[in-house]
Amino acid sequence: MQPILKINLTTGTTEEFIIPKEWERDFLGGASLAARILYPYLTKELDPLSPESSLLFINGPLTGTSGPTTGRFVICGKSPATNLWAESNIGGFWGPELRKAGYDGLWITGKAQSPVYVWVEEGRLEIRNAANVWGKDVYQTQGIVKEEIGVKGARVAVIGEAGERGVLYASICCDHGRMAGRTGLGAVMGSKNLKAIAVYGTKKIMVAHEEQYAALRSESNRTLKQSNETKFFHELGTGGTANFFEYMGSMPSKYYHQGSFPNVDNISGAKMAESILVGYHACQGCVIACGRVVKLDDGAKRKGPEWETIVGFGPNLLNDDLAEITRLGELCDRYGMDTISTSNTIGLAFHLFELGKLTTQDTGGLELKWGDVLAVRQLIKMIARREGIGELMAEGARQFGAAFDAEGEAVQVNGLEVAYHDPRGVSGMALSYATSPRGACHNQSDYFMVELGHIEERIGITYFDRHAQAEKSGNVAKHQNWRTISNAFVMCIFATIDPNEQVSLINAACGYEWTLEEMMLSGERGWNLKRAINNRMGLTRANDKLPKAFLEPYNEGGAAGFVLDFQAMLAAYYEARGWDWETGKPTREKLLELELGDVAEELWKGG
Repeated sequence: MQPILKINLTTGTTEEFIIPKEWERDFLGGASLAARILYPYLTKELDPLSPESSLLFINGPLTGTSGPTTGRFVICGKSPATNLWAESNIGGFWGPELRKAGYDGLWITGKAQSPVYVWVEEGRLEIRNAANVWGKDVYQTQGIVKEEIGVKGARVAVIGEAGERGVLYASICCDHGRMAGRTGLGAVMGSKNLKAIAVYGTKKIMVAHEEQYAALRSESNRTLKQSNETKFFHELGTGGTANFFEYMGSMPSKYYHQGSFPNVDNISGAKMAESILVGYHACQGCVIACGRVVKLDDGAKRKGPEWETIVGFGPNLLNDDLAEITRLGELCDRYGMDTISTSNTIGLAFHLFELGKLTTQDTGGLELKWGDVLAVRQLIKMIARREGIGELMAEGARQFGAAFDAEGEAVQVNGLEVAYHDPRGVSGMALSYATSPRGACHNQSDYFMVELGHIEERIGITYFDRHAQAEKSGNVAKHQNWRTISNAFVMCIFATIDPNEQVSLINAACGYEWTLEEMMLSGERGWNLKRAINNRMGLTRANDKLPKAFLEPYNEGGAAGFVLDFQAMLAAYYEARGWDWETGKPTREKLLELELGDVAEELWKGG
């Protein structure tokens, strides 16, 4: 891999960080390698919004190679929302462009005295005044910065008002609507007075065995393009799953308290296709092109919503207007806020209002009635600008609930709001949420795909009934290891690539002679390292839990009456993982097995 450019915004100085070769091989790249690099700096005492906090933009060994869905990169650090490990995976073209500029990562520390943006162009770096774009939305900022730079083809990653004002679920945007949404790294970027990072390069992205890789890449892309799953996501987008997840009882409604949404047809991918869809967009080199381009009644083309946004601003709030869902998602994007956390926190506000724990005195006169889109739009603005009740809501669902003596009503894990795949309908997601290193997360392990039949027997991922419990815990662990590999490559989780093909691709790209077993071991190593990072920051077994709502049965829908035996699932999971039940840490033996000797020594010193 190429060097990582370290930028200290306080001093304006830079240096190149050369990645040790053994780290490249053991962790590959992406989030796993970032965890190895940042391990010494992520302490319990570190304030994630302080100048000392690190913000690491990092590629994987396949980023920008036009391999299957490899136009992605990862942003990592310490989350201001959870005070735990933070990573956010993002597509588009920015990551490949950084590689073409000669770097595989940007490591940002310090804090500029006033708003700035960074311009990186093949061995040249400028830190420029950003006063004219501070306060602008993400799309306005991208346009202004590109115009100032004057380089066709430059790519810009930006924050919006939410990041500037420290909303704890602020996102980072690149290209048109590609979002690093989860864990609040936009707030970290804003705390550094860093509005944007523009990159441009012309260098060729190198691989170890060019001809071999080209042949493998072409074959993998051809196979991926022909798969039924690819055709499905291309034609219907992620919203195409709405009807099936409604049938399964895994599409939550009314803030996770209603097990069925009768108007599901109105918000489905099929409805979008037949009503407002006018085109598709893709990340660099991607043959799936799951991104939606839609046209509403104003005649303007805009980004269409994906699954989480559809459900978050749709069934979650009892809204079935697809056009309004689109507008609400766009509003979040422009402010630079994660649509999952925003819609979840707003859902909590509506829920507390219904319970009488929140009144018009608290909301500034705003009535919160289910389905009221105007109220939702007003709350989004108030959150982004930290106005009125938005000041509290900007801290996230956990703290917002606690402010009204109702933390238990918040559907979150470790401070990260839960995504919209209800474990009462697909039980494996219970462990995905509870044990994810970044809090409740559906992308560290999208185990709901296994529940739908997407198995990988070559790596031991088999099928269990969607309501099976402890018996599937080891299966979940294997799936997490595999997805950790995806986040190291960096490869989109929508890529249905045979694991053996993945091994061949990484060997050709990096010059390794890995076996499938070695690849999976690397995934396990990355997962356990992130766990150890969280342990050093105070996480214990007590953190591995679910929100109250998930432990209560639905009265209706495809999951009606089902109750999770979560403790049995967790005990079986710990056994499969080789984690210590008393402390929640990976055992010394497990860490040594994974060749993490320095981590074992620190984590278990004195014991």
